[in-house]
Amino acid sequence: MTLLDDIAACRLCQAHFEHIPSPVIQGSKNAKILIAGQAPSLTVHKTGKLFNDASGQKLRSWLGVSEQQFYDPALFAIVPMAFCYPGKGKSGDKAPPKLCAKTWREKVLAEFNHIHLMVLIGQYAQAYHLDSFKNVTDTVQKWQSYMPTQIPLPHPSPRNHFWLKRNPWFEINAIPALKKRVSDILMS
Repeated sequence: MTLLDDIAACRLCQAHFEHIPSPVIQGSKNAKILIAGQAPSLTVHKTGKLFNDASGQKLRSWLGVSEQQFYDPALFAIVPMAFCYPGKGKSGDKAPPKLCAKTWREKVLAEFNHIHLMVLIGQYAQAYHLDSFKNVTDTVQKWQSYMPTQIPLPHPSPRNHFWLKRNPWFEINAIPALKKRVSDILMS
């Protein structure tokens, strides 16, 4: 069995969920860009396809890639902080269980060792990967200091419309730089 098969068979969090776990991950040893999100949504849980929603459309737009490119595991590894839908919380989905990252994250990062850029989406990915993490806004404002190997992003969810409106610099400055970096990587 491969690491991805082991992850697909994982049921470590089953006792904590009200549903049957269905781990979702994408990637290959040759992937060039790693997308680190928080956890699959209910839509992803049902379809088995990561970022298969409005968040995914926005993210692909930010990256400047087609759906075909995005779902090519030789180009993009999509590795959430937790591989299963965590369930509904009071104000959105629950936080990704820490057990998942503790169990799998370092193994996945060691396996996907041709990564040129890590796209860190939201607080859970940023807190895990960046020692200097305070909050999403502060971290994303410092996006240039993490380039060219990492870039922190807010979550591309439609729920973050107000964040984007309050922070126009993000789409004016960070997104063009992100698109160029992704394009350069994919053309190399």
